[in-house]
Amino acid sequence: MITIVGARVFIGDRLVDTTVTIHGGLIHAVGGEPAETVIDGAGATLLPGLIDCHTHLCATATPDIIAQMTGDSPTRAALHAARNARAHLDAGVTTVRDCGALGGVAIELGRAIDDGLVEGARVQAAGLVITITGGHGHFLGREADGVDEVRKATRQAVKDGAGFIKVMSTGGLLTPGVTAGRTAYTPDELKVLVDEAHNAGLRVATHAIGNEGIKNALRAGVDSVEHGFYLDDEAIELLLAREDVYLVPTLAGVECALAHGDGLAPWLRAKSQAVVEDRAASFRRAHAAGVRFAAGTDAGTPFNPHGGLPEEIALMAEIGLSPTEALLAATRNAAANLGLADRLGTIEVGKTADLVLVDGDPLADLGALRKVRQVIQNGVPSRSSDHAGQRTRESAGRDDGCAVDQDLVHS
Repeated sequence: MITIVGARVFIGDRLVDTTVTIHGGLIHAVGGEPAETVIDGAGATLLPGLIDCHTHLCATATPDIIAQMTGDSPTRAALHAARNARAHLDAGVTTVRDCGALGGVAIELGRAIDDGLVEGARVQAAGLVITITGGHGHFLGREADGVDEVRKATRQAVKDGAGFIKVMSTGGLLTPGVTAGRTAYTPDELKVLVDEAHNAGLRVATHAIGNEGIKNALRAGVDSVEHGFYLDDEAIELLLAREDVYLVPTLAGVECALAHGDGLAPWLRAKSQAVVEDRAASFRRAHAAGVRFAAGTDAGTPFNPHGGLPEEIALMAEIGLSPTEALLAATRNAAANLGLADRLGTIEVGKTADLVLVDGDPLADLGALRKVRQVIQNGVPSRSSDHAGQRTRESAGRDDGCAVDQDLVHS
C-alpha cells in the first residue's frame, strides 16, 4: 500500500485535507491511517489523473500535418505515437482519447500501454475516422457514402478494435479544398452510424463545425461534439437534451495555429482566422446555457504539441469557466465522455488509482497544473514523473502554451 499524505485532495468540486491510500492499482481508502509507504504531498494538490478527450498521437504538431502523417511509415508513426503518449503522462494526463490515426497504430499503442510494454497515457482510440468521399480528414479516414457504406464502415471500425467511433459530420480546417462549415453526412447516414456504434457498446464522437452538421449529428444521437463552432440556440438545446452528451471545444487547436500564423499555409491561416471569433462566442453561449464540457486539446495539429492539457484548461477558464469547472471538464466530465466514469475521473474508493500531484493550488492558480511533482497510473508511480511537467514545458517551449518541438518539424 502507498499513502499520499499532507496534500489537499480534489474531491467533488472542492479541496479537502485528507489522505489517500492506494493498493492493487485501486484507491483503497480516502482518509484513515497512512500505510508503511508514504508519498509526501505537503504544499501540493492531489488530483484525479487528467484526461485529454481529443488528441492525434501520430501527429507531431508540424505545420503540414497531412504531409507528416501520410508520409510516415507505420513504424515511424508508432514511434511518434509512443513518444507523444509519454509526453501526456509526464504532464499529468493519464488517459487520452485518440480521435484519428493512420491504420491501427493508436489502437495497438493503447494495447501495448495496457500490457506494460511501453509507458504512456492510457489510450482510447478510434482508429480510422469515417468521412465522406473527399471529406475532412480523408487522408486518415475510411471514406463511406450512403447508408450501406456507412453501416459497413462502422462495423469495420468495431472489428478493427476501435474504442469509440469518430465521424466527420462537417468540413474542417486542416483539409485543403474543404469548406470548414460544409455539411457532410445526411441525417440517415449519421443515424445508422450511431445505431451500429451503440449496438456494439461504443460511444460516438463527431467532428462538427458547421451548424447544420452539428444538429444533424445530435439528432442522430452522437455522444460528443468536437470543436462545435457556429452553435445556434437550437444546437445548444440539442446538446442539453441528453445528460451524457458533451462538447469538447478544443480551444488550443485554433489558438496555437494563429499564435504561429506565419508558419501556416495561407489557406489554413485564412480558415483559422474565419472561425476564431465565433469559437469564443459559441463557447460562452453554451456555457451560459449549462452545456456539459469535456476538455480536449486537438494535440498534434499545427504548433499544438502533446501534453498541453493544462493550457487548454486555462483557456477554458479564460473564456468563461471557473477553475473548478475547468478542472472537472478534464477529470470527472472527461471520464464520463469516454464512458469510463465508473473507473476514472474522481478520487473515490474502488476506482483506478490514476492520480497527479501538483505543487500549489490549481483552484487559485491553474498554472499549478504545470508543476507536476508525481504522476501515478494504475497505482504505480511513473518512473520519471518527478518534476515531469517542468521538463515537458522546457522541452516543448511551452511558455506561450502553443509551441512545437522543433526536432519534430522535419521528422
